[in-house]
Amino acid sequence: MELSIIVPVFNAGGGIAFCLDSLLAQKVSDYEIIAVNDASTDNSLEILQEYKDKNPGKIKIINLEKNIKQGGARNAGIRCSQGKFIGFVDSDDWIAPDMYEKLLQKAYNTEADVVYCDIFIKNHHDFEPGEAVKMIDDGVQGVLCEEQYKKLVLRSGNIVCKIYKRELIIENNLWFPENVFYEDNCTGILMMLYAAHLEKVNIPLYYYYMNQNSTTHKKNDERMFDRLITAELLVEEFKKRGFYDKYKDELLYRFVELYYANTLRCYQIYFSKFDYSRLLEMKKKKHDIASGFSKNKYKKTIEKKLRILMRLNDISPLLYIVVIYIKRFIKNIFIK
Repeated sequence: MELSIIVPVFNAGGGIAFCLDSLLAQKVSDYEIIAVNDASTDNSLEILQEYKDKNPGKIKIINLEKNIKQGGARNAGIRCSQGKFIGFVDSDDWIAPDMYEKLLQKAYNTEADVVYCDIFIKNHHDFEPGEAVKMIDDGVQGVLCEEQYKKLVLRSGNIVCKIYKRELIIENNLWFPENVFYEDNCTGILMMLYAAHLEKVNIPLYYYYMNQNSTTHKKNDERMFDRLITAELLVEEFKKRGFYDKYKDELLYRFVELYYANTLRCYQIYFSKFDYSRLLEMKKKKHDIASGFSKNKYKKTIEKKLRILMRLNDISPLLYIVVIYIKRFIKNIFIK
């Protein structure tokens, strides 16, 4: 079999239909769709079963009795996959009819381990072009060298717009963290470091749905802090796999960006109140893991506003809290 498409599903409801329709419309013939129901509490499983009944032999369903989050669902899909290549699609996204045809053709023509495309950002379900987002820096293609691997640590791109050789994942034990969100922050980067050959199809073919109820947009959602866990796991995996010394500057930049900068940004946007002890813990952990970050050559590539937030919390979490409250107060005055 050429391809296995793995779709984690949790309380997707009717939204899963548009995703599955796009997968069933693919122009390749020798592929399977593995839908992993991650203990949904709505009618997702029933919808999956209806699609399987209408498409016998094309759709497999794995029904997990315990919710283990998207990473665990992906792992379950990988274990039962049969394709030479594996693709991942999120249940609220969809893809162009020729996406996997183009990615596979590029893989076979070049003998690449991983092939990717760019994505469209969408806020409604159709195939009109949306905001195009480039996944990986130009020039990071072909048989990879050390400088290209460094760029991939800095920016590895989303896993959902790629196909991976299955043996790349299995032979290198590239499993996703389970029971946490933001699992691909860890595993996606590692997958790139084991790829000897990377290629790109130069057109956006993946449609990424900007869901306002996602983990990154919901108010006061504690799931956001799972990014702290996966950022630490990333550092641990680099050390365990012998990548740490080789890519230390790039790794610590990525750690600080994921663990500290992005979390502080989201915290001040999506949370109404702040936990001083959590901010203090983040400050200490960032210092312990990336103590020399002030001299990191990539430091200034972090957005200036985020560097200011980091500096405020570095001085004192209380200062960070006070400044954010003052900023909100002033904003409310002008809004009124």
